[in-house]
Amino acid sequence: MSENDKNMNNFANNVSGIVDDLEFAKPYDRAIIKHRFLDEISHYEKKRNETRKFYNIFRFIVTTGSILLPAILSMGQMDPAKLPRNFDMVSYWSAWSISLLVTASNGFLQLFSLDKNYFSYSMVVEQLKTEGWQFFGLSGKYEDYPTHQDAYKTFSKSVESIKRKQVEQEFSNGKGETKKKKFNFKGEMQKFSQEQEANLQFVNTGVTNQIQSKIKDTIIEKSIETIKDSTKLPEKITEEVQEKIVTIVQEEKK
Repeated sequence: MSENDKNMNNFANNVSGIVDDLEFAKPYDRAIIKHRFLDEISHYEKKRNETRKFYNIFRFIVTTGSILLPAILSMGQMDPAKLPRNFDMVSYWSAWSISLLVTASNGFLQLFSLDKNYFSYSMVVEQLKTEGWQFFGLSGKYEDYPTHQDAYKTFSKSVESIKRKQVEQEFSNGKGETKKKKFNFKGEMQKFSQEQEANLQFVNTGVTNQIQSKIKDTIIEKSIETIKDSTKLPEKITEEVQEKIVTIVQEEKK
């Protein structure tokens, strides 16, 4: 049995003893914690350790190869008379092999996202452990609960939330979060036009046709400004239009 397996078994055994001492009204609540909470920690610890092994191997190859390759190439610049026989062939194939290993290792790191997965599995393991210790000690977010039975539902919900976020991140590979939301100019202009139509509702029968014409001209003018200058936000243009409309009405009433 490896050292990592021993550590996982020790953690599971220690926590299993703590769970046995907890008081629950329903017997299966204790079984759910063992078969869901402890199994999830063991599962992600195993995935973390496996990912860490390949991550360290490929990173070691990339780092070592990046150091050896320039050294071998620089030795080829020496006086051929001082170099061993067939050194040029040896250095050529050595440099080729090292370059291939470095490129392949770096490609595997990127292809399987070993670095991201390793950090992600490590984080979820620590989050689950922290959640468990807070629940067992009724501390942190569980300090307001008088008994473990009262805090059980909140604890189960937190564990499932951590699990769900990890699954979403694992399958999306974090790409959805990094995408920037593009500015929808057409949608914003449509929204702007609807707001301006709503602003015209205050123009009742007591307002002359001349005032209505000026108001419509103002809206058209500001809309053209928005189209010409895409850096102006429609919200800002809306405020300017509203101020202009108020000014026109006040002038006409005078």
